[in-house]
Amino acid sequence: MISEEEYKRIKEILKREPNEFELGVFSVLWSEHCSYKSSKPLLKKFPTQGEGVVLGPGENAGVVELEGDILLVFKVESHNHPSYVEPFHGAATGVGGIIRDVLSMGARPVALGDSLRFGELSYKETKEILKGVVEGISFYGNCIGIPTVCGETYFEESYNKNPLVNAFCLGIVKRDKLKRARAKRGLKVAVVGARTGRDGLFGAVMASEELKGKEKKGSVQIGDPYFGKKLLEFLQRIIDEDLVYGIQDLGAGGLCGALFEVCNKSGVGAKVELERVPLREEGMSPYEIFLSESQERMLLILEDSKVERVRRWAEVWNLSFGLLGEFTEGERVRVFFKGKEVLNLPFKIVESCPLPRRERREPEYLKEVKSFNPNSLKRVDVGEALKKLLKSPNIRSKKFIYEQYDYSVGTNTIVGPGSESALLRIKWSEYPKVNSPLKVAVSCEGNGRMVFLDPYEGAIYITAELLRNLACTGAKPIAITDCLNFGNPEEPWIMYQLEKAVEGIAEVCKFFNVPVISGNVSLYNGRIYPTPVLFGVGKVEGKYLTSHFKGESSLYLIGDLSSEDEVGGSEFLKVIFNKVAGKVPKVDLEKERRLHQLLLKLIEEDVILSAKDVSLGGLLINILECTLEDEVGLELEIYTERREDFFLFCENPTRVIVSVREDKEERLKELTEGYSLEWLYLGRATRGKTFKLNLNGETLMEEDIRPLKAQLLQGIY
Repeated sequence: MISEEEYKRIKEILKREPNEFELGVFSVLWSEHCSYKSSKPLLKKFPTQGEGVVLGPGENAGVVELEGDILLVFKVESHNHPSYVEPFHGAATGVGGIIRDVLSMGARPVALGDSLRFGELSYKETKEILKGVVEGISFYGNCIGIPTVCGETYFEESYNKNPLVNAFCLGIVKRDKLKRARAKRGLKVAVVGARTGRDGLFGAVMASEELKGKEKKGSVQIGDPYFGKKLLEFLQRIIDEDLVYGIQDLGAGGLCGALFEVCNKSGVGAKVELERVPLREEGMSPYEIFLSESQERMLLILEDSKVERVRRWAEVWNLSFGLLGEFTEGERVRVFFKGKEVLNLPFKIVESCPLPRRERREPEYLKEVKSFNPNSLKRVDVGEALKKLLKSPNIRSKKFIYEQYDYSVGTNTIVGPGSESALLRIKWSEYPKVNSPLKVAVSCEGNGRMVFLDPYEGAIYITAELLRNLACTGAKPIAITDCLNFGNPEEPWIMYQLEKAVEGIAEVCKFFNVPVISGNVSLYNGRIYPTPVLFGVGKVEGKYLTSHFKGESSLYLIGDLSSEDEVGGSEFLKVIFNKVAGKVPKVDLEKERRLHQLLLKLIEEDVILSAKDVSLGGLLINILECTLEDEVGLELEIYTERREDFFLFCENPTRVIVSVREDKEERLKELTEGYSLEWLYLGRATRGKTFKLNLNGETLMEEDIRPLKAQLLQGIY
């Protein structure tokens, strides 16, 4: 949607009224999805440089050094609106699109992740959307042969009419094979992959305005993972043979977006002939060909002497190939159709969109939610509260979702979904065997409820939890990628949420020297909770852990145990009292840093057997979650002077549950105190089938643990 101010700017650039074709091009290039016009000034607050960063924001995906010449390439993107309109195809093409972003850097994709938000289960459309989205992710990832190794899923009323589907991809590439979307004068422009159709027209524009319903099905792209696999292997072949100069995915805006972006970044013009684009539908107009967002297509930048070799490899893989023209001197993108010039615009229009003057204003609701006094709540029976929480779809294991994904294809998944972080071995020519010393951890966080209650503190909370997840696995963070899912930026309170959330993420990343190397902004998502989603990637240099108890062991809580137990934003407060209110638990970043250092030391010395941070559901729920992968019982003996229900169900940060052998307990205490942190004995994991909870010397629960585990593992559909 072109605003009045933007229309005036277009007329200034053209010195006349735009025609329909030109207006379509401006609508795409100046859409929120492509131009980042509302968020661009805010994103400058992120730290984007650091040791090991090869390429940061502004590329198709970020690039960091793993070891020597082996590089990691990764990014997360949203496909929210399409996944509401067409859940299966919207989610599937979200996966396909993020894979091609990584492919366009010359990398081979090795892992996928997803972060999902759906409405309440009682809402009429939720289960249908959930089923379609999960099947779409499973279909594309499983068929193309890339493991889906991590993710998260939440259910909240605010997502009833606007689900969030964020897809992540990680790839690996040798430094000398790294590609960028860059061109030089005289190089050729080609398109390869699937043939172009009318599907997905104005998908970028649809993503840049609020949905009014499901009337925009024609704007949803249709993906084909089998074609995607052929395109993947074709690209790897021509990269290995050094046949391609640069690559750009045909994503948002299709050929229009890709061509203008390459020209703008490279400072060169282009001349292309649209009748050379391979089509799958008859009678397509130049307008439709140029703006189509058909999937599984790439723009290739080629030297003239290598065009025929690339064409032959395309034929081998049964891919369509069209040589469209070349890059030229000057600043114009000239588009022809059957000998007639149909478009002639300067590539600088990509950056000429007038930045809107977005007001910021603190939301009125914040005064109410922050004034809530949790001490006004009546104490609840711990056993009853536990069983009610186990029925929450947010608490239940997401095994019923991730078991539909192939998370072990490729045989490089060491730790799959269900732990604090996924863990992958990176095999390369120097490390071809299964015992490769290169291990990469990937984790995901995005608690929108906490960010709703306090955009700044909530963003700090989720960023700290992301890095804590990596530390629990034994990984040191390398970098993160973010997807900022927010509402209508034209409303001042939404811009306030966005700005404060960016500042919170930036503060934690600067404190820990962790750069933000790529990302995506998705606005106009209706009245959702402000939901920044973060994927973190870390390197494991030695030993690693999972979160699951492994047989008989002693259990301890370590970290910042002196902070007040805050139930603000907790699942306990929502499920038991039907309230979303209170203060977000504050993170002491210095204590958080010491906890990370302590965890790495404990893992290095083989002191602990498992580690899981206290997060959604609180201490008691998280202890139970650690029993799901083995036949383990629990005999808990907890002593606390605090309010028992708050202590057991609060979601305070900087607290980690660890299991340890008896002969290592004293070393655990010694190291924890050495890092100026606290510890608390919780009891024991046993080989029995009993769940026993003694609290301050009184037995509150003693029953078979198996029904409790079964409740945690119960699916939703």
